[in-house]
Amino acid sequence: MAATMASATRSTVLTLYRQMLKESRKFTGYNYREYALRRTKDAFKENKTLTDEVEIKAFIKKAEKNLEIIKRQVALSQLYTDPKLVIEEQK
Repeated sequence: MAATMASATRSTVLTLYRQMLKESRKFTGYNYREYALRRTKDAFKENKTLTDEVEIKAFIKKAEKNLEIIKRQVALSQLYTDPKLVIEEQK
């Protein structure tokens, strides 16, 4: 039973991680996009060693809230686009 719970939790965390990265890549602004990607990766690395079920569930809940925030902010960033930065220009 514990193994099933652990694998279900692992798949939930991996799904959340992938969704957050996917949504973060949709930001039109370079700085927002890079910040969201970096912050997502850092948060998941920091909490990689969690073993307590309560802490893991709290982290999942927080990540789900952050995913919703990212989705809303991406929608707003797509409404008000800025010109691309020099660092973003494609050749």
